[in-house]
Amino acid sequence: MKRFKLPLHLLFSLIFSITFLYNCTENEETIIQEVEQPEEAEPVTLNNDVNDFVWAGLNEVYLWQQDVPDLADDKFETFDEYYTFLNGYNTPESLFDDLLYQKDVVDRFSYIVDDYIELENSFQGTSNSNGLDFGLVRLSGSNDIFGYVRYVANDSDAASKDIKRGDFFLSVDGQQLTINNYVDLLFGSNNTYTLGMAEINNNTIAENGKTVELTKTEFTENPILLNNVIESNGIKIGYLMYNSFVANFDKQLNTAVGELKSNGITELVLDLRYNPGGSVSSAIYLSSMITGQFNGEIFSKEKWNDKYQAYFEANNPEFLINRFSNKLSDDTVINSLNLNKVYILTTESSASASELVINCLRPYIDVVQIGTNTTGKYTASVTLYDSPNFGREEANPDHTYALQPLVLKSANKNGETDYFEGLTPDYTITYDSGSGQTSEGENLVDLGILGDINEPFLAKAISLITGVTSKLNYKKPTMGVEVKALADTKDFTPLGKGMYKNVKLNIKL
Repeated sequence: MKRFKLPLHLLFSLIFSITFLYNCTENEETIIQEVEQPEEAEPVTLNNDVNDFVWAGLNEVYLWQQDVPDLADDKFETFDEYYTFLNGYNTPESLFDDLLYQKDVVDRFSYIVDDYIELENSFQGTSNSNGLDFGLVRLSGSNDIFGYVRYVANDSDAASKDIKRGDFFLSVDGQQLTINNYVDLLFGSNNTYTLGMAEINNNTIAENGKTVELTKTEFTENPILLNNVIESNGIKIGYLMYNSFVANFDKQLNTAVGELKSNGITELVLDLRYNPGGSVSSAIYLSSMITGQFNGEIFSKEKWNDKYQAYFEANNPEFLINRFSNKLSDDTVINSLNLNKVYILTTESSASASELVINCLRPYIDVVQIGTNTTGKYTASVTLYDSPNFGREEANPDHTYALQPLVLKSANKNGETDYFEGLTPDYTITYDSGSGQTSEGENLVDLGILGDINEPFLAKAISLITGVTSKLNYKKPTMGVEVKALADTKDFTPLGKGMYKNVKLNIKL
């Protein structure tokens, strides 16, 4: 037990008792009588040291620490009380979940992992993956679900197979996907599986007899999927599809933007529709690349829990401010486009750092958001390890648990935050569903080719830029089936829809 401290009034009582006993022994007239003393109860022992780490980490820096009674600084008066409380939980995961503030209602994004090596790899864009990014939807009134391919990562196993964006699959290894088995079949321990492909015809989906075998390996995905220049009506438009804010790729991102700049683009379409977030610093760098004229000005402001907020405001208020930059962390000069307007494509899968870019650019330039509402995550987390200062060094060698709790919420220059329902687009993309109703988002039967001028989301951006509506060379089909979104590939990575900040918690409060 390393971290729990006795309350001050108990410490004072202990000091008084020791002093009193000492004075009595000095008094020769003190009469000591033999009195039968009651047996002292055996002290409570801690069953799992990881539980201590979980409580101490959340008590230290959790964003809503002051709102969770069981995380109060004065919650426990004795070690026995503390240990008894921790021993009431059989696993660190159950303790962690029970200490969260309104889990899945207010706090939807804090999590615990039992393998921080895997977590660290995910921050670098590395995971056990075949490179297929897909969404899963549920058929109306049924437990059966099907998958649709959103994109195929460059240089991946899937990129070498006969599978592409817009394809559907209904089964894995011959088993129909259902609400009860899809996690095990698609995200279980089986690194190689075979997808049973499908087609939608006459408002129904059925397998078409085609199969595709895919194999997962340790794969590092380049988040820059596409970086093209589109010329339309005499205007040079940059199109950048960026699928995760990964700090290891900041230099490649800077190079990609530099290529757009050297090609003389005057407009930029930034595609974040499948970007779940990532590094805060990468979000600042990307925003600085889009602009450039606001170097040193406030990008975002942070709000921590009551303890840390008071400390920072009193001792280091600049810590709470993130500013636009003209250099990367290694002093590489940022390639800035100096734009006054940017077009950003979003869906409900656009989260965290993606939303940070939109919200924090809006006070400075015209951000035209196209698509559907974003996820609604304005909070960021840090990684806590089981060490004296919660850092990676001196981490407990007996386990690889780590915490990824939300520790701050971000606001833009004007203090705008708390977009719990997501950021609302200026232009909503809709399509006609099979029931005759108008639905929002991507039409799964008409996803289009990413980067193609006729792809619905990009086509809308180009029409806004040029003032000319694209003439599609095919008839848009209807959805054909009513579906409900269930999950997507990135929900099952350690990072998930997360935004994280690298910070050393060496503050003594």
